Amino acid sequence: MDIYCERMGTTMNYSLKAELDNCYSFADSLDNDGYGARQKAGIKTREMLQFDLLQFLAYLSSSDASELSLQIRFVREYLNQHFTTERFRNFKYERTMGDFANKPPRSLTYFVQGDLLRAKSNPQTVYRSRDYIRMFKLMGQEFIACNNITNDDEIAHLTGYCLMLDKYLKSMNLYANDPSPLLDKYNALPKTAAADKASSKASAQSTASEQIKDVDALLEELNSMTGLESVKKDITNLVNLLKIKKLREENGMKQPSVSLHLVFSGNPGTGKTTVARLLANIYKGLGVLSKGQLVEVDRGGLVVGYIGQTAVKTNEVIESALGGILFIDEAYTLTAGKGENDFGQEAVDTLLKAMEDHRDDLIVIVAGYPDLMEQFLSSNPGLRSRFNKFITFDDYTGDELMSIFESMCSKQEYKLDDAARDYAKKYWTDKAAHHDNTFANAREVRNFMESAISRQATRIVSMENIDVATLETLIKDDLIS
Repeated sequence: MDIYCERMGTTMNYSLKAELDNCYSFADSLDNDGYGARQKAGIKTREMLQFDLLQFLAYLSSSDASELSLQIRFVREYLNQHFTTERFRNFKYERTMGDFANKPPRSLTYFVQGDLLRAKSNPQTVYRSRDYIRMFKLMGQEFIACNNITNDDEIAHLTGYCLMLDKYLKSMNLYANDPSPLLDKYNALPKTAAADKASSKASAQSTASEQIKDVDALLEELNSMTGLESVKKDITNLVNLLKIKKLREENGMKQPSVSLHLVFSGNPGTGKTTVARLLANIYKGLGVLSKGQLVEVDRGGLVVGYIGQTAVKTNEVIESALGGILFIDEAYTLTAGKGENDFGQEAVDTLLKAMEDHRDDLIVIVAGYPDLMEQFLSSNPGLRSRFNKFITFDDYTGDELMSIFESMCSKQEYKLDDAARDYAKKYWTDKAAHHDNTFANAREVRNFMESAISRQATRIVSMENIDVATLETLIKDDLIS
């Protein structure tokens, strides 16, 4: 090894530094040739690679609770990134949550694309993606060894991550000219008494990386929901567009411009949050989002009644949503205030900037009542330009409300007798036909269900010899408030 590590200092591994510089040079060439991230993501491929490496090291460090000074020094020397102990600790926990270990770095996808395009004109081209992964492996080895405290989890993290990268390259047919395995023994790592355990963990991580979300299964789950026919159609059309966009990208073709920020317009209880959560997983399955989490907030989660603090709070929420969907319920309340002490506009301005800065890994969905959402978008030209696609969630019909009620009963192991079923059907038919703006659709059904269960419990609790049939049956009286 070229690196020397001890408690008091480190020596640069110049082989690793050369590998890193070679990858930086290739990243620059991708941008110059029009294959890189600069044209598509608005960031240099070199910068994207550097950030991916930083996240990778943070991921390795996340399993290590030891003192961080040497790791921070390593990051400074190799990546020219300066961290305090507190900032690095926060970074490694914020940036490596969720499904980080199961998804190839964004910069690698550009390396692969560049290799594939070059191979079309020169079948003997050297695949620089392999150099990329070799550099990642070497940097990981050096990083976890730099403080002389290496645990099994660190080894498992590194091994599993490299296996995932290896598998990805194989799936892209980039081993045709060199079929030798990428991963060798980690001779640089200290020997441990639990090598078998670490190997087992690495295998488990590799298996997890293969468990990519089945987009069709998620769409099937969406289509199984009661009602929402127009929503199902809109989401399916959007997913189909993204599938074709991905195929065009894989074949080196120009991409259609697709805005993924959405307005969910509808009354409460019409399934907006549920659909948003499914959509986050669908986008992750398609590779549009890196994590696929849903972060749900309203005005209270973004706005603070002090000058300058709203931007801070909003940015914190945005950071937690990176890689997923930020779902802002009752978004119109952000622009409804009219006084100089209302800071909703500050939240909107911060949000618009973040949507531009993180346009490749952040999707924002704003939701609320139809009329009020139209007013919200009209309040700011920037909002109108970024949220140009509406998905309308209609109120449920009487039959749909009844279907939701019966489904809730079934899931909680309750049955309706004939009289109760007839009463419920008429009740929901009347509710759908005659309700005011306070009606909460599926939430109303849930409240109705909970009240019925409570009344049934009061009715039967004093009975002797309560059998299963009694426990599971709701009668008409249980439904009448």
